[in-house]
Amino acid sequence: MSLLNLYQFGVLSVILAWTTSGFAGSLEDAVAAWRQRDVAKTFELLRPLAEQGVAQAQWRLGMIYLTEQKNDAEAVKWFRKAADQDDDQGQWFLGNMYFSGWGVRKDEVEAASWYRKAADKGHIDAQRILGIIYITGQGVVPDHVEAAKWMRKAADQGDSTAQESLGLMYHRGDGVPQDYVLAYMWSILAVAQGAKGAAFVRDAAAEKMTPEQIGKAQRLAREWKPVVGKQN
Repeated sequence: MSLLNLYQFGVLSVILAWTTSGFAGSLEDAVAAWRQRDVAKTFELLRPLAEQGVAQAQWRLGMIYLTEQKNDAEAVKWFRKAADQDDDQGQWFLGNMYFSGWGVRKDEVEAASWYRKAADKGHIDAQRILGIIYITGQGVVPDHVEAAKWMRKAADQGDSTAQESLGLMYHRGDGVPQDYVLAYMWSILAVAQGAKGAAFVRDAAAEKMTPEQIGKAQRLAREWKPVVGKQN
């Protein structure tokens, strides 16, 4: 399974989602420059902040090196600086670099370690990827119970891929007790977000359910609210 298949890097969406809370001025200006596709200005504004140890600037600078300057080794350097400050985005990106072997020797065990650090802080993408690699056994011992645990955390935050996967796991009884009501519930939540494949699980579960069970699943879906960030 390739890196892009695993997490669909989403470079533009990540950078456009930059937040500047707590860092007024240069970081906000860097974000504005990036949105105007002024890469040189973005780099000029980010580099001093990154050198001052601002983690949010460090991983952003890493993204510039990765996506614009095509310098994987320098990207790793700045992702690591942010990750070593316990920044979840830095940890997530560093995990991606190890998983793919971009700028470092490919090491799925090391990747899984960084994913875990980010996931523990509530990083939704890291949670979803942990769910995947605990199924595939990439960098970890396969453990479908652990996979379901991390899929649930990402699904609880509203990740449609995790919701689709969790619906399938409940349908099969894979890592969780078989439960068609929960399979149906997670599947319709995923479908509502455009995960078309979840419709097959929804329909397959419905064939095994009573009208009362379908009604219960629909009610649970209506009542569901996303839980954002770190969960116990």
